[in-house]
Amino acid sequence: MLVLHVTIHVLPEHVDAFRAATLDNAWHSLQEPGVARFDVLQQEDDPTRFVLVEAYRDADAPAAHKETAHYLRWRDTVAPMMAEPRRGVRCTALTPAPLG
Repeated sequence: MLVLHVTIHVLPEHVDAFRAATLDNAWHSLQEPGVARFDVLQQEDDPTRFVLVEAYRDADAPAAHKETAHYLRWRDTVAPMMAEPRRGVRCTALTPAPLG
């Protein structure tokens, strides 16, 4: 299983709009067969900072995700809201994620 940690720093005036767009993207992402998990986390002591934790069932699933209409809509919507480019770290899960 492949897990991506994506860190995002949002401009303060866009936090609410970013959160709404990102939660919409996460909900749609969970409908994809290759997505096992998609968590949206907001930092408690700095609400302008977010972490997306995306768990994919196989190595091809992230590319398939990036071709979906909801991802492309999210990407284009939130790009001007970011204080800096988002950063992603690819990880290999050593323990199984719940498939619920």
